[in-house]
Amino acid sequence: MGLFLGLVISSIGLGYFIYGKKMQEPRFLYIGLAMMVYPYFFSNIIVMLAIGIILAVNPFIIGRYFN
Repeated sequence: MGLFLGLVISSIGLGYFIYGKKMQEPRFLYIGLAMMVYPYFFSNIIVMLAIGIILAVNPFIIGRYFN
């Protein structure tokens, strides 16, 4: 289950990374890179899911309140 969750989160991170590179949006670029890398360091499914949700929502929060 953890391997599949890591694959899903990394795939979403790859999408963010590609979008950030095409649109020259550094917040999507760096968060996408972080989402691709961090599943290698956590094996607990709950922690992995919580960090993934926080990172996935983060670019939209930054764009709305700090832009």
